[in-house]
Amino acid sequence: KPAGLGARDTLRLEMGFNLYGNDMTEETSPLEAGLGWITKLTEGNDFIGRDVLEKQKADGITRKLCAFTLSERGIPRQGYKIVNADDEEIGEVTSGTMSPMMKVGIGMGYVKPEYTQLGTEIFIKVRNKNLKAEVVKPPFRK
Repeated sequence: KPAGLGARDTLRLEMGFNLYGNDMTEETSPLEAGLGWITKLTEGNDFIGRDVLEKQKADGITRKLCAFTLSERGIPRQGYKIVNADDEEIGEVTSGTMSPMMKVGIGMGYVKPEYTQLGTEIFIKVRNKNLKAEVVKPPFRK
């Protein structure tokens, strides 16, 4: 069973909370990280980076953070590639672990926006094997 930082990180991930340095960085926008609700683009609300967010809203984003559960035995880890059914790379895992309560591998990662619909089948490349996963809505445990 996890203890210390391992327990905290497992709880964080089970709740679907982003971790700075993994799930979001200085290069990540709130729209990509699923945090658009905290950024108000109302008139007169100026802030650094507003022009970037307005452009992303108008043009669309190229990647989006999604949560997933593995359908097969395995543990997704940061840096593992996410692929589609045709083995084309569509993203990368940013956080992942084995949930001791759910007894299943869970994770989050950035994928192309068309793969973020709930129930979408994606694959996590673990040691050259594609493990089936399903896009889900966090929190993983309710």
